[in-house]
Amino acid sequence: MRVITSVAAVSAIALAPAVTGQAGVAVAVPADTGSSTTDAPAVATPSVIHLAGTENTRTFAAYTTTSGKSVSPAVIRSDNLSKLTASDIRTLKRLNVTSIVDLRTQLEYTVQPNRAVPGAPLKHFDVLGQTPITNLIDLSSAYRAFVTSPSARAAFRKTLLNIKNTTSAGNSVIFHCTAGKDRTGWTAALLLSILGVDRATIERDYLASNTYRHASPSDPLNGVRIEWLRSSFATANSKYGSLDGYLRKGLGLTTKDLNTLRANLLR
Repeated sequence: MRVITSVAAVSAIALAPAVTGQAGVAVAVPADTGSSTTDAPAVATPSVIHLAGTENTRTFAAYTTTSGKSVSPAVIRSDNLSKLTASDIRTLKRLNVTSIVDLRTQLEYTVQPNRAVPGAPLKHFDVLGQTPITNLIDLSSAYRAFVTSPSARAAFRKTLLNIKNTTSAGNSVIFHCTAGKDRTGWTAALLLSILGVDRATIERDYLASNTYRHASPSDPLNGVRIEWLRSSFATANSKYGSLDGYLRKGLGLTTKDLNTLRANLLR
């Protein structure tokens, strides 16, 4: 059973088990968004990293920008790393992961602590711990808080700067929350937006969590809904005038920060 009922663990953003996989990288088909794909042009699908202890681990290596550049595989998005196997850890080391960013609350990482990956220090940037506890259940509010909460903005800023610094050194970084779909999904959307990936691809990447978590958009605990992601973008536009305004004013990222991310991750 996928839904956790413990009082300490009940959360639409929080605790979710992993499923068995195989070490390595492959391409998987994202979730059906409801539109027919018959005779439609081929679209890029996420590059999956099969880890036995996770179910939603992937890179952005299959994506290209609107200017035709390819995205580096050096950034990995994931769900929680509490069940990594020895083989999984070897896979992450082979992929040159030297930094792990955990976006979860203290409660979440206390209940499901990460397995250590040698040579990859853990950075804990709590997105929602300073917001009302109801945000762990009310996802509509949580996605707005990604933009409006000072502590959430600080966590996303630190995450993007960590990605910049890690990739500047020629290494790989993995960022995750518990299910790898909400806080991780918004971080992925921000990074892909900075790199110049089109919004339709960003939305498909976000919705792909429904496939990897075997979930329906009607299941708020395990799945995602496109209106949640769009509400974050809409809140950024409303509060800061544009996504660029949110990145610069809300997160405090400089032109140099943004350009370095692009230089590190585009080819």
